[in-house]
Amino acid sequence: MQDIKPLIEVENLTKHFSIGKNKTLQAVDNISFTIYKGETLGLVGESGCGKSTVGRTLIQLYTPTSGKVKYAGEELGGTRGETSKRSIAKNIQMIYQDPYSSLNPRMTVLEIISEGLVIHYPNMSQKERRNRVLELLELVGLNQYHANRYPHEFSGGQRQRVGIARALAVDPTFIVADEPIAALDVSIQAQIVNLLKKLQEEKELTYLFIAHDLSMVKHISDRIAVMYLGHIMELAESEELYSNPLHPYTQALLSAIPIPDPKVERKRERIILKGDVPNPINPPTGCRFSTRCPKAMDICSLKTPTWLEAKSNHFVACHLYQ
Repeated sequence: MQDIKPLIEVENLTKHFSIGKNKTLQAVDNISFTIYKGETLGLVGESGCGKSTVGRTLIQLYTPTSGKVKYAGEELGGTRGETSKRSIAKNIQMIYQDPYSSLNPRMTVLEIISEGLVIHYPNMSQKERRNRVLELLELVGLNQYHANRYPHEFSGGQRQRVGIARALAVDPTFIVADEPIAALDVSIQAQIVNLLKKLQEEKELTYLFIAHDLSMVKHISDRIAVMYLGHIMELAESEELYSNPLHPYTQALLSAIPIPDPKVERKRERIILKGDVPNPINPPTGCRFSTRCPKAMDICSLKTPTWLEAKSNHFVACHLYQ
């Protein structure tokens, strides 16, 4: 996969928010990664670590404080013309976390899914738009008669399918899925993940799949990046990360996932992290994880570890491997 040209390139991306007098929330701090055409990159970490901010900055809902985001070699944002911006906006879409608040309650499903078509295909007739919406509803596992219903008439899983249909309406190539299963029942989560995988194969989609549930991310992701307090700590292929986690934070996250075999589960050692996640307004110096790391050394609180390739295609930012 590394021989293929990246579809998304993120270079030293930083996003800070000014809050109150002389206070800055460091949501995302100097991160870099690439996403290759046709793959799914999973982005995982605890709530508040900056995952959603990364997704929203990628699709230009937030303007980066510094750094670059490139789509197919072209930098996003800046002073490009309106036509160029619209072309890229068409190719990059988002599936939101909360299917309850991300759909306009005053609009029918037909109107919700049609919005992107009206903007990006102004010459499409009303009949063509309706036919396109009906196709999309069937594609995501809903029925055509659902087109005239309102969001409150659907379950959470059905609403998320509407959200997926809306994202697919303009034929994007890259989709940011921002915790698309977090608000759903466990029984529905697998259905939505399987639907996303099926759509990826059929439409050659590329995903950034944001989640805090490591066990579910494994099933959909080709590679996984682990994030903590605005920094990426580790990035590797899915199987490699699960079988051989290098960073102490990744090891702690994976140790919390239950194993179905009771004998193995009883003997397994859980890594319990001490303390709470530090405040992103005043993060620790050096490694962001140093205040909770069971393997912390003196250097960890003094110097930020460099991002390095510890093994083939397995990257980590940790002084244990410097």
